[in-house]
Amino acid sequence: MSLSALPTFDDVQAAAARLDGHAHRTPVLRSRTLDEALGAQVFFKCENQQRIGAFKFRGAFNALSQFDAAQRRAGVVTFSSGNHAQAIALSARLLGMPAVVVMPHDAPAAKREATEGYGAEVIGYDRVKEDRLAIGRDLAARRGLTLIPPFDHPDVIAGQGTAAHELLQDVGALDALFTPLGGGGLLSGTCLAARAHAPDVRLYGVEPESGNDGQQSLRAGRIISIPTPATIADGVQSQSLGELTFGIIQRDVTDVLTVTEEEIVAAMRFLAERMKLVVEPSGCLGLAAVRQLGERLRGQRVGIILSGGNVDMARYGAWLAAA
Repeated sequence: MSLSALPTFDDVQAAAARLDGHAHRTPVLRSRTLDEALGAQVFFKCENQQRIGAFKFRGAFNALSQFDAAQRRAGVVTFSSGNHAQAIALSARLLGMPAVVVMPHDAPAAKREATEGYGAEVIGYDRVKEDRLAIGRDLAARRGLTLIPPFDHPDVIAGQGTAAHELLQDVGALDALFTPLGGGGLLSGTCLAARAHAPDVRLYGVEPESGNDGQQSLRAGRIISIPTPATIADGVQSQSLGELTFGIIQRDVTDVLTVTEEEIVAAMRFLAERMKLVVEPSGCLGLAAVRQLGERLRGQRVGIILSGGNVDMARYGAWLAAA
């Protein structure tokens, strides 16, 4: 793919203008306990406190706000395990358009209920046996809907980049920045913002060990697809990166790291106990990697994007109790 086809920092800045007054400017928090343990300064961008409880609102609203009148009348279709689903549903409601969401049958009940609560029509599918992209394209063709995928879309990527844009505006240059990695929308958007603000920052995507398609892709120099990974981090259960997201990640990312399920739960428990933050497993990936690296970050300024906080409370309690 030509690099000229990829979104740029100018697109991130334009997205920030569209989101002004609609998205929350989420807080940046610190933990003295973590700073002392690492000998570093760690800055948490708390997207678990974003509208719909995740960063996904940024990309969804940025994309839908650019629809023309005919597209708004017809509506939008997407596919998502939960956070992008809620983001599209709320954005569509705010902009006065219908929304259809293709969601796996095993998506967390809280995420499905919230998506329906925002007014979207939810269509279920089997994530193991059925192709969500094919279902979405068929619905778009039959109903005249506009398909906005969860990550591989320039307006979605630019919108997601506004989280890192705000973080770096608030705290200044960083030595390293850690972002959860599923399909790559957040990480690629983070790259666009971070390279503009702090060209020398080291950028890391973080995946569960069982879902390391991004790591494999970066190593191989091409997109690697894997079966749906078995992980508690349901927000990053994508099978591959997108063409756009991989193009940016391959160009800009320092490395992709992996963490265990136990490390994810330990990070989730730390955030709950020490910082009083409810963060879903996917949102804990960056902290899990930072804790794994430990002493190697001594003396550095480190950013972590906590990507979301939408989690089933019964499962959340069970994970913390078992940690």
